[in-house]
Amino acid sequence: MAKISGAVVVDNERCKGCNLCVVACPAEVLALQAKEVNDKGYHYAYMANPDKCIGCASCGYVCPDGCITVYKVKI
Repeated sequence: MAKISGAVVVDNERCKGCNLCVVACPAEVLALQAKEVNDKGYHYAYMANPDKCIGCASCGYVCPDGCITVYKVKI
């Protein structure tokens, strides 16, 4: 079975920092940006541990604004 690596792309300007993606991630890949905010004033999600991403797309499924895209790559 091929090993899968994932990558999460967050549209920072659409993210409202609801934290649902961070909680849904089983690999603890995502976190909210602590010091930076987007144009709307929200702390946005980002990949804090990109090497741990398994490409499960749980974060994308729970995002209410649809601002998360998950890519999967076979290694």
